[in-house]
Amino acid sequence: MSATSIRLESCRKAFTDGTVAVDDLSLEIQAGETLAILGPSGCGKTTTLRLIAGLERPDAGQVLFAGRDVTALPIERRDVGMVFQNYALFPNLDVAGNIVYGLKVRKVARAERERRCAELLELVGLQGHGQRAIHELSGGQRQRVALARALAPQPRVLLLDEPLAALDAQLRERLRAELGQLLRELAMTAVFVTHDQGEAMALGDRILVMERGRIAQLATPRALYQQPANCFVASFVGTLNTFVVLGRTANGVQVNGGSLPWTGSELPSTLYCRPEHLRITCEPGHMRGRLLGQFFQGAQSRLLVDVGSDQPLTVDSADDRLLAPGELINLAVEPQRVFSLHV
Repeated sequence: MSATSIRLESCRKAFTDGTVAVDDLSLEIQAGETLAILGPSGCGKTTTLRLIAGLERPDAGQVLFAGRDVTALPIERRDVGMVFQNYALFPNLDVAGNIVYGLKVRKVARAERERRCAELLELVGLQGHGQRAIHELSGGQRQRVALARALAPQPRVLLLDEPLAALDAQLRERLRAELGQLLRELAMTAVFVTHDQGEAMALGDRILVMERGRIAQLATPRALYQQPANCFVASFVGTLNTFVVLGRTANGVQVNGGSLPWTGSELPSTLYCRPEHLRITCEPGHMRGRLLGQFFQGAQSRLLVDVGSDQPLTVDSADDRLLAPGELINLAVEPQRVFSLHV
């Protein structure tokens, strides 16, 4: 399978009710890259995927594969494989029949179809399942069949629409790791839509966060989390503590609920930090609050702490001590973990 680059140039898509799903979107996806498209419902992520697939045509703009304009080409002429959220498998065909369906339509010789089917069954870990009926399979097995069917014609691009959304949490976690390994082995261009931040972080080489049909930020998972472009991205990706700045102090700034270290020359109106960057300390810290709740999450506990501001602080702590509700807690944060944002 050879990978291809994808470029969207000033694409716009509106529907008959006047809703603008994609608004002047320009995007470059490198050959062999896995791009995750993340965002809230109605942000345009699925429409963007459908524009790439050829299931929708933009009202304006172009879609290019390896520099070639494919805007007017339907999905069957774009050399893409697609995995849908509901798998869209044929219930009247067995596993092998589903996998080779596209090859049969293309009139690929039977011997080649059988060879390709055996290869794909091994690739997705379903050896010996070729004659099984679709209704006999688990959700995870059906997802693998759908993936094998999409890969059967050896497409240049793999598109996935919420590929793991229909699975339970434990199976989704396992198949996420398997899918990530498979995409790395195939080294093909892949684009997938998800509402799951963990899935996007685990699978995407880069993540495109969309807001109202536009790019809010396009970055690696690490950069997206540690250097969000604006308040929307920061609050959508992970949890955020917000502090209203009241004025300067000798060592930083006064905020609602206490103080924070801040060395910036400008005085922002609001500062932020992530829950894992607030730490419990026995010494006087930057703020002191009363524990409202402690929620065990395995490797860490999530604490809600009232420091007298409008909203309680969220603190993720690896300290496994069981704290009493109402207990007073000192909190501190490293200067480099406090940041400001554009609105």
